[in-house]
Amino acid sequence: MRREGYEFQVTRPHVVIKTVDGKKLTPFEKVYIEVPDEHAGVVINKMGVRHAKMDHMNSEDGITQLEFTASTKEFIGFRSEFIRDTKGLGIMNSTFLDFLPDDGYIRERDRGSMVAHETGETRAYGLVNVQGQGELFYGPGIRVYKGQIVGQNSRPHDMRVNVCKEKQLSNMRSKGDGPTDHINTPRTMSLEDCLEYIDDTELVEVTPKSIRMRKIVLDELDEKRKQKNLI
Repeated sequence: MRREGYEFQVTRPHVVIKTVDGKKLTPFEKVYIEVPDEHAGVVINKMGVRHAKMDHMNSEDGITQLEFTASTKEFIGFRSEFIRDTKGLGIMNSTFLDFLPDDGYIRERDRGSMVAHETGETRAYGLVNVQGQGELFYGPGIRVYKGQIVGQNSRPHDMRVNVCKEKQLSNMRSKGDGPTDHINTPRTMSLEDCLEYIDDTELVEVTPKSIRMRKIVLDELDEKRKQKNLI
C-alpha cells in the first residue's frame, strides 16, 4: 500500500477473543528460545513478567534451551526487546497452541513517551538537553510535528520535550561557542517495532516515505481534557 502512495494510521494491535459457553478464550502460543547461558536469566525474568509458564529448560555447551506457554496478548512487543536483551545472539520462534481461558491480565508499557512540544526541525542543542530523560528515536535535522513521539521516557509517564530548541545567540557568544555534547545514537524503529511500542493513546502513521508514531490527541491540553472526560 505504501508503494501505491497510500497513507494510513494504525492503532495498537489486539488479539482475537472467542466466547465459548460464556467464557472468554484468548490465543496462546508455544514459545521456543535458545540463548547463551549468560542471557538466560534476563529472558526467564522477562517471560515471567508476562505470566508465561516455563515448560522445559535445558543447558548444553553454553546454550540454554527454553520452552514457554504464553498468552499472545502478553507476548506482543517482546520480540524486539528479546533481541536487545540477548545482544542479537538469541533465537526465538513461536507457534499457535490453542484458545485457552483468558487470565484477565493486560500488560501495559512500563515507560512513557517523549512527545514533541512543537513543530519544527530537530536540533542538536534540543536533543542533548532531553536525551538524559530517556531514549531518542531521531537525530538532528529531522522534521517533526507537535504531538509526534520522538523517544521513550525513562519514567512511566509521558513527557513533552522541545527537541527543536536552538542555542540562544548573543553579542558575546556565537553559535559554535561552548562545549560540544555528544548525541546518543537514536534507536531505529521499524514498522514492527512501532506497532509493538504504541499503547491505546497512540497511533502509527505510515506514509510512502516515513513511518512515525504520534499521540491520538496531538495537543497536550486537549489530551488532558480528554483524560478528564471534558471533551
